[in-house]
Amino acid sequence: MKFRRTMKSRRAVTAVAIATGVLLTVAGCGGGDGDKTDEKASSSTPSQTQSGGDEKTESPAPAAEPALAEVKNGDITLTVTSAVRDQGGFVTVNGTVTNNGGKFWVPADWLGDERELIKNGSSLAGASLVDSKARKKYLVLRDTSGRCLCTKFEGGGVDTGQTADWYAQFPAPPEGSNQVNFQVGTMPPASIEISEGE
Repeated sequence: MKFRRTMKSRRAVTAVAIATGVLLTVAGCGGGDGDKTDEKASSSTPSQTQSGGDEKTESPAPAAEPALAEVKNGDITLTVTSAVRDQGGFVTVNGTVTNNGGKFWVPADWLGDERELIKNGSSLAGASLVDSKARKKYLVLRDTSGRCLCTKFEGGGVDTGQTADWYAQFPAPPEGSNQVNFQVGTMPPASIEISEGE
């Protein structure tokens, strides 16, 4: 009897010892990996914090190109932003017009004197480029129906405090004649330089 109890006790103790050994081994292996994972997590966290993490860095806005010319007549400011000669023998002039006055502005005198231009409404149909060196004046180009290749202002003009974009296309002066005056209505002449397009 005693022998059987002793054998059972030894077996139980042996089983407990083996189970404890296995648990310690598993825990030891798991603990090591856990430590490494924790190290990786803790080592990566400071670098993310130092680099700003999710913070977005704003890049500075590109500087606006300077205007070629700006002229004023009362509350109206005319700005020429570009004048480009293309290979087709044309010059396209772009810009803005701003109404700094207290009432709606209608560019009635920008239309020009020719009766044919009446169909163009409120536009830059009466604009011109003047090459004083060659003593030539270039009028806005027109299509076969007499419509100008220029901006026609929506609504007939520019509201108070508003700015509108415009363009006008002209025959190109000869090569080398790059200094010209842009003229429209009663606005003062705007001296501009034509650049070469691609």
